[in-house]
Amino acid sequence: MSKIIPAIRVKNFSFYYDHQKIIEDVSMDIPQNKIIAIMGPSGCGKSTFLKSLNRMSELEGEVNIEGIVEFFGQNIYGRRVNLNRLRRQITTIYAKPNLFPMSIYDNVAYGVKLIGWHPKVELDEIVELALKAADLWEEFKNKLHKSALELSCGQQQRLCIARALAVKPQIILMDELGVGIDPIAIAKIEELIECLRSELTIVFVSHNIQQVSKLSDFTALFHYNENHIGQLLEFAPTKKIINHSFDYRHRDYVSTRFR
Repeated sequence: MSKIIPAIRVKNFSFYYDHQKIIEDVSMDIPQNKIIAIMGPSGCGKSTFLKSLNRMSELEGEVNIEGIVEFFGQNIYGRRVNLNRLRRQITTIYAKPNLFPMSIYDNVAYGVKLIGWHPKVELDEIVELALKAADLWEEFKNKLHKSALELSCGQQQRLCIARALAVKPQIILMDELGVGIDPIAIAKIEELIECLRSELTIVFVSHNIQQVSKLSDFTALFHYNENHIGQLLEFAPTKKIINHSFDYRHRDYVSTRFR
């Protein structure tokens, strides 16, 4: 049996916006090249926790943290961390597509160009490989200079995934997977996640327990306490989370998702 290597190690982690505590004392090891789902009721800190894993939360205001978040042994909240590099290695796909008002090609190439100059031939290859990895090449190979904003919402979301893959991340964070997208597009994104299973660590937030059951290897179940501060109730293999609900808050939340 192969040893499970943690891509991200979270220990006694608490998170504050200004001086308001949002998450309290979270500890978990997120395994490399596995799919991890984050579930829980609205307001329990799921999205905040996700954004704390690559420090995107700092773009929203002053934050303070307690505890440790390590990415392959590196403390990501250390003073010398290169945030641009960190956010390429741990990239985020948002609930709503956030494409730029430019062509399909330029959207995919955008992050690569920020890293440094590449010859046109090399950039073409990077874009093609990213679109193929996102299963979009056949759809877009003759439309690369079409505006990305003219695409359907589902296509835009998959293009966001291609753009993320172009910079060769090690971890992809996905917030509210499939929200506002038609079922066919959601199915395509789920198929894409399945294809990426062995290559990347993927962490996604979802309220859809069927989706969680289908895709994820492990599930983190969050809730909030009497002060409405988010806490981790359990982090375990998804089958255990679904089949063996011991904590009453855990049991009630999971059972309502199956109704």
